[in-house]
This record gives sequence, C-alpha cells and structure tokens, in this order.
Amino acid sequence: MFKKILIANRGEIAIRVARACKEMGIKTVGVYSTADKESLYLRYCDEAVCIGDPAPLSSYLNIPVIIDSAKKTGVEAVHPGYGFLAENPTFAKACEENSIIFIGPSAKALALVGDKVASRITAKKIGAPIIPGMEISGREIKDFLNMAKQVGYPVIVKAALGGGGKGMHIAKDDKELKESIEMSRREAKSAFGDESVYIEKYLEKPRHIEFQVLRDKHGNVVHLCERECSIQRRHQKIIEETPSPVLTSQLREKMGDTAKKIITAAEYVNAGTVEFLMDQNKNFYFLEVNARVQVEHPITEMVTGIDIVKRQILIASGEKLDIKQGDVFQRGHAIEARIYAEDPDNNFLPSPGKILFVQEPQGPGIRVDSGIYSGWNVPAHYDPILSKLIVWSESRLDTIARTIQALNNYVILGIKTNIPFLKRIIETPQFSKGELHTHFIDENLSSLLPKHENINVALITAALQSLNKKQVSITEERISLSETNPWLEIGKWEICFH
Repeated sequence: MFKKILIANRGEIAIRVARACKEMGIKTVGVYSTADKESLYLRYCDEAVCIGDPAPLSSYLNIPVIIDSAKKTGVEAVHPGYGFLAENPTFAKACEENSIIFIGPSAKALALVGDKVASRITAKKIGAPIIPGMEISGREIKDFLNMAKQVGYPVIVKAALGGGGKGMHIAKDDKELKESIEMSRREAKSAFGDESVYIEKYLEKPRHIEFQVLRDKHGNVVHLCERECSIQRRHQKIIEETPSPVLTSQLREKMGDTAKKIITAAEYVNAGTVEFLMDQNKNFYFLEVNARVQVEHPITEMVTGIDIVKRQILIASGEKLDIKQGDVFQRGHAIEARIYAEDPDNNFLPSPGKILFVQEPQGPGIRVDSGIYSGWNVPAHYDPILSKLIVWSESRLDTIARTIQALNNYVILGIKTNIPFLKRIIETPQFSKGELHTHFIDENLSSLLPKHENINVALITAALQSLNKKQVSITEERISLSETNPWLEIGKWEICFH
C-alpha cells in the first residue's frame, strides 16, 4: 500500500480524496495556485506545495511542475480527482516515466477511452450501439461539414478529451457549426490543454444514464449500477440520482453488461464511468467513457455502501477486487444536487467573491461534500462548484422530500448560488414523476427562475416611504407614519437568498 499520495486537484474533490487517504493511513500532499492559498482543502493535507499562478495552464494543468512537486515530496502515487489533468494521457504517461503511480487507467487505456472518438470506435467493435458521428477528431472545417451533411442537423460539437459539459455546443446549420467548432476548440484548450473536437448526431430529449464500473489489474470487473444524470444545464449535470426511475432490472443488466464489455475491451483499469443516452423508446446508445472518478460518485456510494475512492487507491496499488457482481445491490434511493457559485438571475454567470456565512444542512441520510467556509473568497479562475449535497432515504419520494428540506436549510451568504434554483427543479411535478430528459431545464426555465415583480414594487414603496419620513416633522402623526410597514402593504412577496 502507498505511504504518500499527491492530490493533483483542488476544492471538494481534494478533500474527498484526502479523507479516504487518512482513513487508509496514507499521507497526502496538496497542490495549490496562488489563488487557492487560503482554500479549505489544504487543511486536510499533510503537506502543501504552491504550483503557480491562478490560470489553470500555469498551475493545475502544468504537468512539469506537478511532476516535479511529486518527485520533491517523495510521493508514490498521484490522484488526479476529476477535471484538469484527470483524463490527460500525457500526464498519465509522465507519471509512468517518472515511476509515479497514476491512480487511474494506464496512459494507453486513457488515450483510448479518454479520447471520446477512440472510445466510440472501441464500443462499435464490441457491438455496442453508438450515435452516428465522427470516428476521427476533425481538423478541417470541411470534414465537419461533410459529417453534418451525412448524419443531418442538429449536431453537437464535443471536446475529444475531458468532460463536464465544457467545449460542447449544438449546431443547427453550417453557420452555427463553424462558430461552435471555434468556441469548442477554445474551451477545450483552456479546460483540458487540448483543442481536439468532433461532432455527432444530436438526439432530441434523451435521458442521460451512466454506469459506474470498477476493473482491477487482474481482469476482475464489476459495475455498481446506474446513475440518472438527465437534469443538465448547458450540458453540465446539476442533479443526479440512483436508481434511475425508468430502468427495469432486465435493462439494468443489459446496460451494465455492455458497460463492462467496453471497459474490458479497452483494457481499462481502475474506476470509470460508461455513459449512455436513452431515447423515449428506451433504446440506449453509447455516449462516452469518463476515465476518472465522477463528480456524482457519492450517490453510488450511498446506495451500495462501496467507497469508490478507496477502491481506486486499492486497485492502483495492485490489489484484487474483493467483490463480485452478485455482491452489488442498491438499497434505497439517493440524490445529489451540485451547489454552484452562480447567479440564476443573470444568465447563471459565475459569482465569485467572499462568503460571509455558511450553514450546511444536517440530519439522517444527509451528506455534504464541501470545499468552502465562512470568510473564504471564491476565486474567479475555476469551475464555480462549491459543494455537493447528497441525500439518501428508503424511497425516491422520501429522498425528494428530504432533499427539499435540506436545501431549505442550506445557507450561503455573501455570494449568489443556485440553491433556490435546485429546489424549484426538485419541487416540480415532472421531477417527482421521474419525467426527465436532458432538455428539462430549457423547457421549464421560465417557471424555474424567480419572479421579481413584487420585489420591485417593494423597493419603490420603501424609497417613497423613506422620502416621506424626511419631510414630516417629529409629531405623533410622523411616529404613526414611521410605524407603517411597506413590505406588508404591497401584498404577497418574498426575497430569495442565493
């Protein structure tokens, strides 16, 4: 077993990995940019090394600096978390060349499945259904235009490396396609250090269902069942749950077996996620492999009782999986809601700044994976995720009710967050019925955003009231006037704290 691991990430995932290491008796090294020197995750690490300026290319995507930090601190392994270099085969190769264990798949396997185009080819070879699209990363605009003509619009442009919704844009005609390619390339380069993109046919209103898979170095492979990830905004998952409301036991077995075959064909080792899109007739299509621990992994841990991060470390150290497929079962239901520093009132723009106060919900079946604290300044340089609220109960409806209550009790003051927005999604009748698809938010956005008609009236009334006070002498009449409350006089209204 490893004695020391470097965590090549930040925020809540760095804390999650550090906690698992501590429970296993493993020392940890944290890395940080100058913007993160006061971040919470560093308090969970035994050592900390500054790796550069705030820009990701200067710090968290800087492979030579991270490798040098690993060598200087004498670690045996590196855990990449998710995002940044987690799916970068060049980084995995650099670790291998410097006798450092990369806690994830080999560079060869990562190049195969981490590259979305290459993984499509692998899936096709084992007979998995795939969405029509490119089987090479395009360089020339004409290649994209020819493929779009073959499969028909709309199409979606995607980053060949990485995930998390970054570098993804939908195009409905040639003009939009050219614009989308340029945007996707810029975003992919910034987020993953590689500008390669490809396109595939865009399915209308599919469900997004993924399977968590573990495979060790000895060829043992199991899946840990599915996660429904259909609630997305700009291709970014924001609410996930397990089990999926629509999967039968037979369909779960079929999709799970397909996921294991894809992972095995790629000679993939460690934790990975095989993602599918499902149409309204319950036909499923292979989408991609996420070659890392997923943001939403906690809900799988809640219903299976299996610690995925610890399994990653054990597999990387060479140990065999001690579970068979028959040992895996789901108990109860779990939902994860991602808490972001963003402003739903302003097109969901990031909302960096100082957090004045944080109060996390507590209670049975409630888990919060968080990287924030009262008084911390949220930097503007990185993904705005703050924390994850994970809720478990014995049934789906009970879990929904518990999640709503937990969101009601989650307080973050000083910056805007999406907490009220998440609550409104979960409170919709469609969500309760499990009527989900990837366009859910787009279709219901007007009803999910807060209404502001009354608050404007309240502010105007308060301003007039203040003006009247200044013009009235100190008399009994003035005292009576000052005791009136404009907030009560204007009718029903509410202020939503974000």
